[in-house]
Amino acid sequence: MTVQDSGKVALVTGASRGIGYGIAEALVARGDRVAITGRGEDALKEAVERLGADRVIAIPGKAHDEAHQAAAVERTMEAFGRVDYLVNNAGTNPVFGPMAELDLNVARKVYETNVISALGFAQQTWKAWQKENGGAIVNIASVAGVAPSPFIGAYGMSKAAMINLTAQLAHEFAPVVRVNAIAPAVVKTKFAEALYEGREAEAAAAYPLGRLGVPEDIGGAAAFLTSAQSDWITGQTLVVDGGIFLNAGVG
Repeated sequence: MTVQDSGKVALVTGASRGIGYGIAEALVARGDRVAITGRGEDALKEAVERLGADRVIAIPGKAHDEAHQAAAVERTMEAFGRVDYLVNNAGTNPVFGPMAELDLNVARKVYETNVISALGFAQQTWKAWQKENGGAIVNIASVAGVAPSPFIGAYGMSKAAMINLTAQLAHEFAPVVRVNAIAPAVVKTKFAEALYEGREAEAAAAYPLGRLGVPEDIGGAAAFLTSAQSDWITGQTLVVDGGIFLNAGVG
């Protein structure tokens, strides 16, 4: 089936696999052209082949690298002439353990990659296109950013900052650019597999909807938040959690 070109363009960071890929896939399916970023050139090349090289380009690089942020937006503009939507998905979580023993250099790395990079991409996109032409930004946060997250506290701390960054940018970029966040619970990706590997059935049983998330769940939410159907929504964090927060206070 041929997809009609929407005339819109998105830049999705950290999109060679997992949630980022699921988001890129959803946007391509509705007719957007998409630029994707990631650290691995081979993985990006494979993603482009699956998504369609006629509609997708890849820009390899490290999300926290300011030169990469500028180059990604510049190449998107060169290839497609616009960048209507930015999805900040790139992130890292290299440590598992209590906050009391957290290496502060690791904490800095997590914050730099998960938060400062999102701000950098937002600044670049704003200057290149959105300030004059409008658009939308979606930041991928986490339920770890809205409640305590044992043993992944550095990650949760960064995602809480991402949620606040969303509100700050929404206020500053209004009325021309809408900025929202998505806070997923556990989604079945390589990034999150340590949270469910070898015990998926047990992990899924804790969710009222009876399963873990999949990248397509987040892709659908991102597609909504970058569509005309969400034109009166900004500064919000959409929790996509299979109902897990319904269990709060139970027991």
